[in-house]
Amino acid sequence: MPTLREDRLSRDIDALISSTLKHLRERWWNAEFTEFLRETLQPHAGDRILDVGCGVGTAEVTLGQLGISQLKLFGVDLISTRVRQAVEASRKHNVRAGFVAADARTLPFMDEAFDSTFCVAVLQHVRDVSGAVQEFARVTKPGGRVLVVEPDNAARYWYSSTSAGADAFELATRFFRAIETLGDGMDLAVGPRISEVFTRHGIEATAIRLFLVSRVRLGAPPPAVWHARLEIVEGAIDRVQDESLRRMGADYLRVLDRYAKEATAAGPRFVEIQSTTLFATVGKKTPTEPA
Repeated sequence: MPTLREDRLSRDIDALISSTLKHLRERWWNAEFTEFLRETLQPHAGDRILDVGCGVGTAEVTLGQLGISQLKLFGVDLISTRVRQAVEASRKHNVRAGFVAADARTLPFMDEAFDSTFCVAVLQHVRDVSGAVQEFARVTKPGGRVLVVEPDNAARYWYSSTSAGADAFELATRFFRAIETLGDGMDLAVGPRISEVFTRHGIEATAIRLFLVSRVRLGAPPPAVWHARLEIVEGAIDRVQDESLRRMGADYLRVLDRYAKEATAAGPRFVEIQSTTLFATVGKKTPTEPA
């Protein structure tokens, strides 16, 4: 049976501007998570490790500074500008790592090329999660580690001490989920389902660790917070063509403005709490039975 652990992290999240934990890696990656990654992947000298959805190279820089000799790090990301940033970051920190722009569902590597493969907050944006995990299994050696860390965006907790806060959260959830449904059709609850997907592709789930990502505001947020929220929502409205969505967005803007006024009036009595859960699923690729 997989074991389960729970950790609490306080990070920069905002359910009023997105229904998913976008840009998760750069927002909350810290020394604690690096240590978790090291414990989980158990890198040894000469190991080849693949980071799927590497972003700007945060993992490569942190792992490369652990002092493990001849560790070979590789990262792929769908967005080429992030790949370039990752290359620059690794060079700046004198870390040897290779990067390439590629889709998680069609990795440009040979079968069984890596000792470990990991992916953090990427599959929440992928329509074909099963296809991506199948690729993770393909490029990982038998007995190798596979780690997938994803949130459950369908189960976000929200509390506000003002009535407009509840209305704002409800409208934000409807608005952003409607936009994302028109786009990639992702699975909002992908996090807790990864172990099932592992099983389909010859990966044995060995552990699940939970990270609670949360934020608490005591006292009214400064004007810059409300300005940023309004600006992001206005930008989202500008990008959609569907008229019903634009009307929903306009309704949300009005509620968000009311929420800002109520929060400001409440002053030090204002409270806002939000959190979601990350599921870090650890697996081991099952050795292929001899024919």
